[in-house]
Amino acid sequence: MINPLKLTEMLSQASQLQEEVQRKLEQTVVEGSSGGGAVTATMNGKKQLLKLHIDPAAVSSLSGNQQDVEMLEDLVVSAVNEAGRKADEAIQSNVQSMLGGLKLPGLG
Repeated sequence: MINPLKLTEMLSQASQLQEEVQRKLEQTVVEGSSGGGAVTATMNGKKQLLKLHIDPAAVSSLSGNQQDVEMLEDLVVSAVNEAGRKADEAIQSNVQSMLGGLKLPGLG
């Protein structure tokens, strides 16, 4: 039989753990880049894009033709996707360290 007092305590601990995970995710910052650093995306652990930097040289080299614009767009997408992958890795690492190696489905 489940002790209701223990259940309440466990739910409280789970809530505290969730709040701590959310704080850590907001504080975790990762960067992804593409084009040899021509485009850099900075993202937090909640996968919110915080900053996008495009090297001025990458913009000044654009001749105005559609292929150049598409290449720069591809670099932006690539940098954001790399930052997202790094954020996923940071999330998994943070959660696993907080759970002390406890294996839960869907968390790695």
